[in-house]
Order: sequence, then C-alpha cells, then structure tokens
Amino acid sequence: MKKLPESEQEIMMIVWEYAEPVSRFQIEEKLNVEKNIAPSTILTLLTRLEKKGFIQKVKNGKSNLYVPLVEKENYIGTVGKNMLDKMFQGSLAKFASSLYDGEKLSSKEVKQLQEFIDRQK
Repeated sequence: MKKLPESEQEIMMIVWEYAEPVSRFQIEEKLNVEKNIAPSTILTLLTRLEKKGFIQKVKNGKSNLYVPLVEKENYIGTVGKNMLDKMFQGSLAKFASSLYDGEKLSSKEVKQLQEFIDRQK
C-alpha cells in the first residue's frame, strides 16, 4: 500500500471519521472549515481514491455515498512502517529521538511509551 498524496489523505481521514457511508457534501463541509476547496476538486479526489481501491461509491437515490475499503489502522500502520524503514533504517529509537530532540516529553507521553515498550517484552 502506497502513501496517498496529502489531499487524498485528507479526504480519507474524513471518510474514516464517519461510522456510516459519507456524502460528498459531508466531506466538503468538513474540508471547507479549514480550506476552501471546490466541489469539483473533491469529486476528482474521490474518483482517484475509488480507482486506487480506497473507497467504494454507493448510489443513494440521486446522490452518491462513499464507504472506506481500507481500514485506517492498516493504512497508518503500513505508511508509518514504510517511513520508519526508509528514513530511520527501521529504528524506532532514532524516530522518537528525531521527534523530541531538545523537547521535554510530558509525563503522559512517557507513560504511553513505557507501556508500549512493556508490551513488546
């Protein structure tokens, strides 16, 4: 599974937010809170995602609804692992160090990291 371009990934993050099939209007509404994206652009991105096998278009009367075919966790896991391998030679320690170099971790973050490490033992 390849990493999606940022614009398509933004659409997928919105599709994944909904428990039920989502309409273009719902996606447009969420996107336009942050950005002013034309409806035709959103339709183009949805078509690309459909061709790539990330979503399925389902007819609902005169409109279309979109259903994710790829689970968010699977996508994030695959893309994250690829980035870790390519940029940090597979080293989780190098990755974590690059994110927090010179910054202090909160006690909550330390606890979460420790719990993750403990589960790996």
